[in-house]
Parts: sequence; C-alpha cells; structure tokens
Amino acid sequence: MGNMLTVSSSPHLSSGATTKRIMLDVIISLVPASIAAVVFFGWKSLVLIAVCIVSCVALEYICRRVMKRKNTTGDLSAVVTGLLLALNLPSGINPLIAVFGCIVAIVVVKQMFGGIGNNFVNPAITARIVLLVSFPVHMTTWEKPFEWLRTADSVTGATPLAMMAQGDKTSYLDLFLGNTGGCIGETCVLALLLGGIYLVIRRVISPIIPLCFIGTVFVLSFLLGGDPLFHIMSGGVMLGAIFMATDYTTSPMNPLGKVIFGIGCGVITVLIRLYANLPEGVSFSIILMNILVPHIENLTRTKPFGKEKKNEKA
Repeated sequence: MGNMLTVSSSPHLSSGATTKRIMLDVIISLVPASIAAVVFFGWKSLVLIAVCIVSCVALEYICRRVMKRKNTTGDLSAVVTGLLLALNLPSGINPLIAVFGCIVAIVVVKQMFGGIGNNFVNPAITARIVLLVSFPVHMTTWEKPFEWLRTADSVTGATPLAMMAQGDKTSYLDLFLGNTGGCIGETCVLALLLGGIYLVIRRVISPIIPLCFIGTVFVLSFLLGGDPLFHIMSGGVMLGAIFMATDYTTSPMNPLGKVIFGIGCGVITVLIRLYANLPEGVSFSIILMNILVPHIENLTRTKPFGKEKKNEKA
C-alpha cells in the first residue's frame, strides 16, 4: 500500500501562536507603562491596577459559569482588559467606580456577545466611555505627578490638553517622560513606545494601524494650525494607537483596511480635539471606527486568485 494521506480543512500551517501567548506578550508590553504609573501617581495606581485585573478575571469566571460555557480565564484576555481599563483611569478614582467599569467591559461588552473574539467594540475603551458619561467629575479629576511623595492629600491638576485650551503648554520633555496629569497609563510616551516596539518585534501587532493613527494626528493637527508634536504626545494617542486600536477582534485584518482604520481614528481624534467640547477624542474615535470595521473589511476584501468557471450545458 502507498503512503496514507490526510485530508483536512485549512489552515495547514500554524505559527504556534496561542491566545494565551499573545495576551502574555501584551501584558509584558504594558509593564513599562504600569511601572511609570506607580512612579508618577503612587500606590493608588497599583491598587487600581490590582482591583481592575482581579475584578475582570472574577467577572469572566462567574459569567462563564452562569452561562454554562467553558472557563476562559486561563487565556489571560480578562487580565489584559483589566490592565488596559486601569491604565485608562485617573489615579484618584474610587475603586468601586473602576469595578463598575469592569462589569461593563467583561459582562456587557465581552461575554454578552459570546466572549473573546465576538465583541464588536473594544471592551476597555467602551468601559472608559461609559464611565466618562456616568461619572464625569470623577473621570476628569487628575492628580499631579509625584504629589503622593510630598503630601498625604491628593493635589489635582489639569491635563496637557486642558492646559493648552487655557493657553498654557506642557514641555515636550515632560510629555515624553510622563511628568504630566492624565490617566495613569497614558502620560509616559517613552514607556508606551517601549511596549509598542516589543509587540512589533514579537509580531503580536502590525505597525500599520499605530503609524497611520499617529501619523494622521501629526499631519492633520499641523494642517489645522495645531502643534503636531504636542498632539501626538499628549492625551491617549499613544496608548490608544498602540494597544487598543490594534485589538484583533475590533480592527481590520488586511493591510488596506488597517490603513483606513488608522487614518479614520486619527481624523476623528483631531476633529474632536480641535472643534468639539471635549479636549480628548481618542476613545470615541476608536469605538466609532470599531463599529465601521465590518464595512471596511467588505470594501477592502482581497479577491481570490482565478475565476469561477460556469458549468456548460451538455
């Protein structure tokens, strides 16, 4: 008898990448930003990160048990969601509010749509927007960097974008190193770039979306009379472009779609910043482009090689 051949459906090649390995790489890439958060904003940041991670993992476990589905806490996706949500919050926010955000991210956005791979918007971004609308004062009260070393009481200050609106401006060096007010994970550009480079080297993300997102913010803000370098280093541009706009489930698969997605995020971000009542537009830009992803995929779908042959009548 000849050699036995196995017939199976595609794909026939495997990269060896698993959800757990990918999520672990994302966690590792966020370590520099997490360390910077603790350095600049103190022990409250560490507590916030711990609360969000534990809450997201516990909520995912409970949801899967209630829904009688396979336990997926081991894939680390809930840890990533909790960590990203924490990095998108002010250091002084009440932990109970953060837990409410975890419920929105895990229960509503993720598990009610079927779990990982089925949500149509980014869970952490959606939770941040819900919290911003529900608790606007808590979500826009920023503590000054290093004040936790000087006094036991919280000393609040404005973000670079809010300061710019008032005619003041933060130095480029402070923006790059993170010595500014803001969400705990978005201030240190250096830490975010280190994490992004790690993800690209590990081939966890493609650089297309971050480059198109950041590049569009730079070019469009320059054309509209703004300071392009300030705009890309302030607010949540770096955090959003590198870690949330690149989410596998809620971003396009093919290169052209990624370009359109990144440019769209950049355009909406700049328009909101310059012409809307909100000083920041990253979260809204990403979630709006998330909703458009199915249409982007349809418009940029690659055509298969060859053509279908019609059956000839006998």
